[in-house]
Amino acid sequence: EDPLNVPITVDATALAGVEEMIVFADFNPIVKALRFEPGTARAALGFRIKLQQSSPIRPAVRTADGVWRVGGAWVTTTGGGCTLPSLGSGSPEWQERLNEVNGRLWPRIGGGERLRMRIIHPMDTGLAAGIPAFHIDDIVIADESGHTLARIQPLEPVAENPSFTLDFANVAPGTRLQVSGRDNNGNRIDAWVTR
Repeated sequence: EDPLNVPITVDATALAGVEEMIVFADFNPIVKALRFEPGTARAALGFRIKLQQSSPIRPAVRTADGVWRVGGAWVTTTGGGCTLPSLGSGSPEWQERLNEVNGRLWPRIGGGERLRMRIIHPMDTGLAAGIPAFHIDDIVIADESGHTLARIQPLEPVAENPSFTLDFANVAPGTRLQVSGRDNNGNRIDAWVTR
C-alpha cells in the first residue's frame, strides 16, 4: 500500500549459529537494504524499507560454519519509494530531533525482552533530485556494561524514521539497553532504552 514503508520480518531462528544477515531488494536501484549481526539477539529482525517497484526481497543468512542460506518472498507495491524525497526533511523540527531514539523493552513469553525502537532520521536515498544520500550507517545495541549485544547497519532503502524490532532471550527484566551509532554525516546516536 505504501512504497515508502514496506514492512519486512526476517526470521532465521530455525538455524543454529547465525552470525550475519543481509537483506536485499532485487529490483531496487539500491539493492542492499540492511546488514544485521544478531550477536546475543535471536536471529530475527522486523523493520521497514522503501521499494521502487514490486520486487523479490531476499535475506541471506550466514551461519558459524560459513554457509550462506538465502530465502525470499515476492512483494507487490505501487512503486516509487526510493526516488521520492523524505517527508521529514520538509519539517522544521527534524533537525532538532535528528537521531532521537524512541524505544521500549517488553517481556517475552518464555523469558527475555523484546526491543522495539524508532530513530528519527530522513533516510534519504540520494536518488531524489537535489537531495543527497543521508542515512544511518550503524546502530549498536549494548548492555549496561557496554558489551555489544547486536548490530544493525541500515542503508538507504530502509524507511524514513526507521523502526526495528528484535528479541533478546538472555536479557533480564529491568535491564537498560544502550542504543548508539552514527549516520553517514557523522551525527551521533546515543540513547538508553528501558521497560
